[in-house]
Amino acid sequence: MFDLVSQLREDIKKAFKACFKLELDVISLQPTRKEFAGQYTIVMFPYLKSTQKGPEESGEMIGASLQENSQLVKHYNVVKGFLNLEIEDSAWIKQLESLNNQANFGYNKSGDHEVMVEFSSPNTNKPLHLGHLRNIFLGDSVSKILVAKGFRVHKVQIVNDRGIHICKSMVAWLKFGENEEPTVENKGDKLVGKYYVLYNNEFKKQVAKLVDQGMAKDQAEKEAPIFKEAQAMLIKWEENNTEVYSLWQKMNNWVYDGFDVTYKKLGVSFDKLYYESNTYLLGKDELLKGLATGVFYKKEDGSVWVDLTAEGLDEKILLRSDGTSVYMTQDIGTAIQRFRDYPNIEGQIYTVGNEQDYHFKVLFLILKKLGFDWAEHCYHLSYGMVDLPSGKMKSREGTVVDADEIIQEMFETAETHTRNLGKIEGFSDEEAAKLYKTLGLGALKYFLLKVDPRKRMLFDPQESIQFQGNTGPFIQYTHARIISILRKAKTKNIDTSANISPNLSLAQTEKDGVKLLSEFGSRIEEAAEEYSPTIIAQYVFDVAKEYNRFYAELPIFTESNEDLVIFRVIYSKLVADVLKRGMALLGIEVPNQM
Repeated sequence: MFDLVSQLREDIKKAFKACFKLELDVISLQPTRKEFAGQYTIVMFPYLKSTQKGPEESGEMIGASLQENSQLVKHYNVVKGFLNLEIEDSAWIKQLESLNNQANFGYNKSGDHEVMVEFSSPNTNKPLHLGHLRNIFLGDSVSKILVAKGFRVHKVQIVNDRGIHICKSMVAWLKFGENEEPTVENKGDKLVGKYYVLYNNEFKKQVAKLVDQGMAKDQAEKEAPIFKEAQAMLIKWEENNTEVYSLWQKMNNWVYDGFDVTYKKLGVSFDKLYYESNTYLLGKDELLKGLATGVFYKKEDGSVWVDLTAEGLDEKILLRSDGTSVYMTQDIGTAIQRFRDYPNIEGQIYTVGNEQDYHFKVLFLILKKLGFDWAEHCYHLSYGMVDLPSGKMKSREGTVVDADEIIQEMFETAETHTRNLGKIEGFSDEEAAKLYKTLGLGALKYFLLKVDPRKRMLFDPQESIQFQGNTGPFIQYTHARIISILRKAKTKNIDTSANISPNLSLAQTEKDGVKLLSEFGSRIEEAAEEYSPTIIAQYVFDVAKEYNRFYAELPIFTESNEDLVIFRVIYSKLVADVLKRGMALLGIEVPNQM
C-alpha cells in the first residue's frame, strides 16, 4: 500500500546520496509552519557537518533534487535552513485512494506483545465518584489504544476490599444501620458510602469531646472510641473472626452489585478482578523472604521496614507492629501474583492518581530489590484530580458527586440541549433516549480525556455538552452530518470504491484533510507510547474541525466535476471512519443521525 511519508523519506535519502554522497538511515520530517508554503519540512542543521555547506545552500540543493527527481514534490522553499516541501496533488489523491483500499487503516493487529492495565480499583466503602470516572476512562481508553497498536491487553482492577476504611463503614452500620439493606433506589455502594460518612461524623464529635476535656487533638484521634472499635474490628477480620467476616462479605457484596450497575452504564468491563483480601497474605510471605535475605529489617517493636535512603528516598514501613499490613504490602503481593497469572505480560500499567506518585516509586524499587526484573517495565499512569465548579470533593464529608449522579446529569443536560437546538426531529422516543445517552456519555468521556492526564482539571458539565468547540458532541455531530452525506451519495449511485482520477486540482483544505487522515496510525503509535488518550482526542477534534472547514468552503453534490465529487465523497467516508474508530479508542460511540 502507498504511504506518502514513507515514500517521501526514501526520495529524500536518494537526494542526500545524489547531492552529498551521504547515506542516511533516518529522516526526520516535521509539519511545515502555517505561514510558509508546503506540508513537510526538513531541518537542515543536523546534516551540515556532512554536507560541508551552509543551511540555505544545502536546503536548495536537496530541494532542487527532489523537485526534479521525486514524483511527490511539486515545489520547495528554504527559510533559514528549513526546507519546506509542497506535495503534488496527485500524491494526495494516491494517498487517499490507498487509505480507502485498507480495512482499519492505522491499526496494527500483530498481537505479539502482552501487557496488563489496572484501572478503577475502588474501595468497597463508597460509590464510584467523579475522580474514579477519570481513572476508569483513562484506563479503558489506554487499553483500547494499546490493542489498536497490536498489543494483547488484560484489563484488571484491584478491589480495595479490606482495611481500616472498610471497617469504619461496618462499625457505623452496626451502630446506626438498624439492619438497613440496599434497594433499587438506594443501591449497595451508596448505602455503604452513607455509613462511611456517618462514621466520620461520629468520629469528629468524639474527638471534639476529648479535646474539650483537655486531650491533644492527635491523641484524641487515636483514643476516640469509634476509632478503637474500627481498629479492633480490623484485627478480628485478619484473625478470621466468623461474625466480622460474615458482615464484611455481606456489605462488600452490596457494593459489588452497585459497582456493576455503574460499569454497565459506562460500557466498561474487566478481564479479571483482584481482591486485596486475597493478595495481602502473599505480600506478607514476600516480606518474610525479604527479611531472610536482608532486603528488609525489623525494628524493636516488631514492625518491618525497608531502607531506601541510598536511592534518594526514605525508610518505608511494610508491616505494623501489631502484624497488620499496609497498602505497600498488599501491592507487592498483587504485583507478584499477576505475573504468575499472566507469565507472558511484559509489564503492568497502574492507573492511579498523582497523590500516589511516591508510593509507586517505592513499590517498583522494592519489587526490583526482591529480584523481580519485570519491575522495570511497570508504569504508573498518573493523573490529576478532577474538580467541579462548586469546589473540591471529599468522600468522608459526603461532598463527593458520585458517578451515577454525574452520568444522570449528563443524560439530562444532553436532552435539554438537544431539544433546544431542535436536533431530534423525526426521532421516536426510544431513539431520542438513546441519543441523549450517547451524547451525554460521549460529552463526559471526551471532556475528561481531552486534558493531559497529568494536569488537574475542572469539569464543567454545561461546557462539555456544547455542539461547538473542542467537545465530544461537536465530533459526534460531525460524524452524523457525514453519514447523512453518504446516504445522499448512495441515492445518487456514487461508488465510494471507485478509482479516483489522478489529475484533479485540490483545494488546500482537501490536501490538509488527507494529510490528517494519513496520520491516524502515527497518532495511535504516539498515544500508545505516551499512554495518553489526550493525543487521540486532539486528533479526532482536528479531523472534525478540518472537515467542517472543507464542508463550509467546498460543494460536494453541486460540484460540476464528477471526478471531484467522487474524491470528496470518498474523503467524507474516510473522515467518518476515522472519527468513529478514533472516538471508539476513547470509549465513545458516535450516532449516525442527529
